[in-house]
Amino acid sequence: RFPGFVLPCLGVHPVQGIPPQEQRGATMQDLDAAVPLIEKYKDQLLAIGEVGLDFSPRFASTDTQREEQRLVLIRQVEIAKRLNLPLNVHSRSAGRPTINLLKEQEAEKVLLHAFDGKPSVALEGVKAGYFFSIPPSIVRSGQKQKLVKQLPLEFMCLETDSPALGPEKQVRNEPRNILVSAEYIANVKGVSVEKVMEVTTQNALKLFPKLQKFLRV
Repeated sequence: RFPGFVLPCLGVHPVQGIPPQEQRGATMQDLDAAVPLIEKYKDQLLAIGEVGLDFSPRFASTDTQREEQRLVLIRQVEIAKRLNLPLNVHSRSAGRPTINLLKEQEAEKVLLHAFDGKPSVALEGVKAGYFFSIPPSIVRSGQKQKLVKQLPLEFMCLETDSPALGPEKQVRNEPRNILVSAEYIANVKGVSVEKVMEVTTQNALKLFPKLQKFLRV
C-alpha cells in the first residue's frame, strides 16, 4: 500500500501463533510454508526477518524445541546470505546462543533488535560487526540502559517495535516515540540528539542499503 515509504521484511519468527491462541516455537514446517513467499518477493524485501531464537520457557522448554528453533534460524541465515539480504534478529532469553549461532553460520549483515542479553555478550556481536537497535522502553529498562552505556554508538540503530516496547508499560507504542530512544542515548553518550540521529541513520544505511534510494537529499 505504501511503496517507497514502507519496505517489507519476510521471515519466520521463532514464536508462532497469535494471542489469545496458544503460542509455540517455530518449526521447519513453518519455514517450508514461508519460503515460497520469500522467493516470490525477494527483490522487494529490505531484509529477512524478524527471525531468531526465543528460549522463553513457554516456547522452548525442551532441548528438542530449542534445536528446532536453531535449525529454522540456520536455514534463514542461509537464505539471507544467498539473497544478499540483512537479518533482523529476535533473541529473547537467548542472547548468547543467538550471537554464537550467527557467528558460526558466518552471518554478516545483522541487526539484533531489542537485545535483552548482557552487555558483554552484545560486545561479542559488535566484534562480529553486528548492529543493535534500541527501543523507547529503554527509559524503563535497566538492562537496556546498561547495554547502551557499553555499546559504541557506531553499532546502534533506533527502533520503536510499535505497538510494543513503548516508554510506558502497557501503553500502545507509536513510531514517533523513536525520538525517545534518540534522546536517551544522547544523554548517556554525552552527545547531541542530532548526532545520535546522524550516526544511527548512517548505521541503518550501512545495514540496509536499499533505504538510500528513498531518502530525500
